[in-house]
This record gives sequence, C-alpha cells and structure tokens, in this order.
Amino acid sequence: MSVDLKRTARYTYVDELLRNLGGIPPSRVRLDPTPGTATVRDLIRLWKVEGRMCELVDGTLVAKPMAFDESNIAALILTAIQNFLTTSSLGLVVGEQGMMKLMPGLVRAPDVSFVSWAQLPDRHTTGETVPSLFPELAVEVVSKGNTRREMTRKRKEYFRAGTRLVWQVSARKRTVDVYTAPDQFSALTESDTLDGGDVLPGFALPIRDIFVNVPRKTTKRKYKRR
Repeated sequence: MSVDLKRTARYTYVDELLRNLGGIPPSRVRLDPTPGTATVRDLIRLWKVEGRMCELVDGTLVAKPMAFDESNIAALILTAIQNFLTTSSLGLVVGEQGMMKLMPGLVRAPDVSFVSWAQLPDRHTTGETVPSLFPELAVEVVSKGNTRREMTRKRKEYFRAGTRLVWQVSARKRTVDVYTAPDQFSALTESDTLDGGDVLPGFALPIRDIFVNVPRKTTKRKYKRR
C-alpha cells in the first residue's frame, strides 16, 4: 500500500481524516507532523523521545489506545506463546512495542505478534527499530478507544501483508474472535480453548485463562417504583 502524500494531506475537514482512519477519536491523531506527511522516521523519533507508541497510517501518526487490563491480557497471551515456543521452535513472539512495516507507509504494532523463522532464516532479529516483517499471527486486544471500522481496516491490512491468523480479544465480552480471513471468524467464549491452527500447531490456551485477572462486571438490578 503506497502512500500518496499529496492525496492523504488534502483533507478539507478533520472528520474526513477520522473516517479514513476508521472513525477513531480525534484524541488519538497526532498533529505534528501534519497528518498525511508523517514518515517512519517521525514514528521512531516520537517513540524514542516521548516513549509514545503510535502506528503510521497513510502518513498519519495514530496513537495506540492500550490500557492496563488490555496490556495484562496481551502479556498473558504473549507468555503462553513464548512458553510454547521454548519446546516448539517455530519463530519468535513480540509484544505491543513490536512495530512492523507491513507495506510502504504502513506501520502497525499488534498487541502480540508471532513471526516464523521463514521470515528470519538466520533465526535472529533484524536489528531494525521497524523491520519490514508481518505477523503470521496478530493479536489485537480491543480497547475503549478502538472502533469497529478501525479493526476491520487493520484486519484487511494484516491479511493483505501475509498474516494467516488474527485473534481479536474483547475484555468486555470475555471473548476471542479467531479470524482466518478479514471477514471470516469463529467466536470463542470462556468455555472454549484457543488453538494456534496451522500457524502454531499444537498450541492450546483455555479462553478463561486469558481473562483470569479481569473482574466480571456485575449487573445492577433495577427496582421499579411502586
């Protein structure tokens, strides 16, 4: 996906930009550099200077809306995959700061990513801050600041780049949607077990273990006035 800076910078109104990014809140859009003109170098500089995690989308820096519970869920999934890989050396796993250049002008950082040794034949990382890799498995833990259209766009980009499996996790619903294509998924609940399919053959993780630290929301009873 190439980025035409003249085209992406030609927004008349802010809502046009936000719609293009999936209807995300304006608080997640970085105005410096000007939307439509940002580069990978700007992304790296922001991360190193301010420690703020962003993604690069159509020349615009978009902040990741990761919160405490979502980060904990991502850490649990990452740990389970890492433990699995110690006995089944298929590749490596990285966390929410694992930025990858999926295509020219497009940098995403899934909350958890698995990259097979097929992309790293020397079995070493590239040493680049933003390597040109793609997650064969991408895990996205949906936060309050994410939108449905944003997640749909992300899935399309992942599968276009070469991703074979996407786990979309909802702490609110306590579910995991397993995508094998941008719009093809199976919805798993706490009574199910998550498996790695053809990407991580033999991997298994009970869904209930993913949400072990997330409290259940109690439903308040409504009383009718007499």
